[in-house]
Amino acid sequence: KVAPLIVMMSCLNFSLLKWIIVASLFTGGIGGLMQTSIRKLMAFSSINHLGWLLSTYLLAPIYWNIYFLFYSLLTLTIVSLCSLMQVYYLNQLYSNLISNFMLKFTFMTSLLSLGGLPPFTGFLPKWIIIQALALDSLPILLSMVMSTLITLFFYLRLSYSAFMVSYTSPSWNLSLQFNSNFKLSIILMISLCGLPSIMVL
Repeated sequence: KVAPLIVMMSCLNFSLLKWIIVASLFTGGIGGLMQTSIRKLMAFSSINHLGWLLSTYLLAPIYWNIYFLFYSLLTLTIVSLCSLMQVYYLNQLYSNLISNFMLKFTFMTSLLSLGGLPPFTGFLPKWIIIQALALDSLPILLSMVMSTLITLFFYLRLSYSAFMVSYTSPSWNLSLQFNSNFKLSIILMISLCGLPSIMVL
């Protein structure tokens, strides 16, 4: 994704770039609504985030660096959890998480953070870009916010469905399960607290 972005930054004019931003935002948001594959869901989420990354070209390179850093970090947490659980579809996700509340909570927190729901980590870079675009590109900003609401809808629907599935894990084992898995605790801290939590660790 980095190489095409660099080429687009050097070749496109701003008027064409704005149309590409809007197309990426709504293609990623609407395309992910009816997906049952986690890989396809992440692909459409990536298309939506591409619109946010392209919007940073209207500002300054530092905004691109900030957003790409947070996006890469949050995507890494989702990929790590999917690799840990060996899940590729949503029905596998429900069956694998039914007996582990902390794993379910960590995965759904990472998803909501990737979607940019406040007060999770993923909201911070979006809030920075929103503040920077508020004075110059209001139509683009409204499109970005509306498309983010669409992506948050299917993330929240996914989280709600997963948490409605009952689980049988005893409450006194939750802290033990959490403390025994160091990787899981790091992923949870990244989703909840962001980069400062890594510095504390």
